[in-house]
Amino acid sequence: MADDASTMPLLLGTAASFVVINLVLRRRTGSFKRDACNNSFAGTLTGSFNLLANKDSVLSRDGVKSSIEGYERLFAGARKNVGATSHDASIKTREKEYKTMVNSFYDLVTDFYEWGWGQCFHFAPRWVGETFVESIKRAEYYLALRAGLTADKKAIDVGCGVGGPMRNIQQFTGADITGVTINDYQVRVGNQYCAQKGIADKCRLIQGDFQKLPSLFDDEVFDIAYAIEATCHSPDRVACFSGVNRLLKKGGMFVGYEWIVLPERGFDSKNPDHVRIKEGIEVGNGLPTLATSADIIKSLEDSGFEVLESFDANQNVNSKHEIPWYQTLQGSFSPRGFRMTRLGRMCTHMLVTILETLRIAPKGSIRVSSLLNATALDLVEGGEKELFTPSFFFMARKK
Repeated sequence: MADDASTMPLLLGTAASFVVINLVLRRRTGSFKRDACNNSFAGTLTGSFNLLANKDSVLSRDGVKSSIEGYERLFAGARKNVGATSHDASIKTREKEYKTMVNSFYDLVTDFYEWGWGQCFHFAPRWVGETFVESIKRAEYYLALRAGLTADKKAIDVGCGVGGPMRNIQQFTGADITGVTINDYQVRVGNQYCAQKGIADKCRLIQGDFQKLPSLFDDEVFDIAYAIEATCHSPDRVACFSGVNRLLKKGGMFVGYEWIVLPERGFDSKNPDHVRIKEGIEVGNGLPTLATSADIIKSLEDSGFEVLESFDANQNVNSKHEIPWYQTLQGSFSPRGFRMTRLGRMCTHMLVTILETLRIAPKGSIRVSSLLNATALDLVEGGEKELFTPSFFFMARKK
């Protein structure tokens, strides 16, 4: 009886905590509204509740588990056996299943990305004294300026996500912009945001495969094309870039940022540690395989473009005047930054675990959280060792 008496307060306290979480979650679910001008998932705790009980999600409660299981099969052996996902058969499987892989990936992670990052799913070089949001917008505006995008021109955003960069660029330039994403959920969310900002007549998302752009549009209808850390998902960049080429008017500009590994700075495909980092980035981000800068340039040239300029926008990552692009993934002990610290991610993962155990969050949520936590570490390590950059800039012109 004594033992029972001593454990009773603990059991009651735990049960009470679970009840409170359940009640708060149900209340938050009913009040959750998307906000185009702010982070819809702001706040580490309340944002987590919104994230896991989002009524807009296209996945059923059982769909999360089956989707993550299917996704993980495409990366069989990842993070267990170095080299398991780098051999030709594994890469070809992901290339063949690319559409399913990328769509499943973004069904699973879109809300996680928006919770942790905002509506612009990309990295950026950052000056000391510059905020994270300022650096993100500057990287987007740089593309618009280099491409010559103005209010009288039409542009296509190739792989637009939920359209955060597209909306920023539209408001900056006044241009008419169409974004293409393979993921229907992102289209629904992104168009809500465009309407909320009052720019739906100049800025819209459509669902489509950027490997098959000519099936979506007539030839030579756009003045400018850009891609922000999106075509790294492509199983065949020549097919993708050739489609972009067909949509552009003669002399049209194509600019973008690409994810690449950096053999020019030391990446060695025969070094097991380098391969481990590369594979970790791939499995955590839905990528067939990472390319090099030479691969990108050749693909552009083989697609009918003249490459005018290319460089790593993070080439001065160790300068005393810059903040490393991966620093945000390391987080800071501030109200917004805490969630991105290792401790913050652990706390969020614990919350996800509790909610899934209580059957409040869908089965499979723990595995999605684990996937993203692991890849954050891989990205930071790749950045610290300068084996990888997410910001290889290119500017090309249709011949």
